[in-house]
Amino acid sequence: MSPIASPPATTPGARHEDEQELVARLRTGDRAAFAALVSTHGGALLRLAAALVKDRSLAEEVVQDAWLAALEHLQDFEGRAAVRTWLFQIVANKARTRLTREGRSVPFSALGNPDDSDEPAVSPDRFDQGGMWKEPPGPWSEENPERLAQGSQTRAAIERAVADLPDAQRAVITLRDIEGLETEEICNLLGVTVSNQRVLLHRARSRVRQALEKLMAGKH
Repeated sequence: MSPIASPPATTPGARHEDEQELVARLRTGDRAAFAALVSTHGGALLRLAAALVKDRSLAEEVVQDAWLAALEHLQDFEGRAAVRTWLFQIVANKARTRLTREGRSVPFSALGNPDDSDEPAVSPDRFDQGGMWKEPPGPWSEENPERLAQGSQTRAAIERAVADLPDAQRAVITLRDIEGLETEEICNLLGVTVSNQRVLLHRARSRVRQALEKLMAGKH
């Protein structure tokens, strides 16, 4: 399954330079720079927070706490990583703190154990005794997955499928296929191994694909 959303056309280098300029302006107290930073990254931070805490109101509070922390520690940002990566790390830390405070937290690394569920990526019921498909997966539209995701009905189905995923799968697919982070960044944010991340991503993509197959087959 291809990524759910494509990254912006802006090149990483140009984007990095623009954001470095924003940070420099922020350090001088430029409110317009802060508004631009929120406009650029606010949606992504909220999606990440919602993926980690699975509660919209709590996710909004996590993001608010993250913005306050970012401003408070702005002088500590050395520019070695992208601004987005720095902000994502703050959100992940704030999510950990809030979940621990509410007594419903487990380490993100525990969520990454590929043995935490015996559920296969594809249900065995879809195969016969010889290991062949009973009902082959429905054909994808000739449009690519990115074009498919632009349809409101399809987008809604994707969002529901992602929201219904187990915590670890939801976090990984959000970071990888929606926000476009690389494997190393995801592993660092969630404290999971590369192999665990791959297993979680495969399971998450399989579930989302199954939801889309049902939609295209008129089974929703």
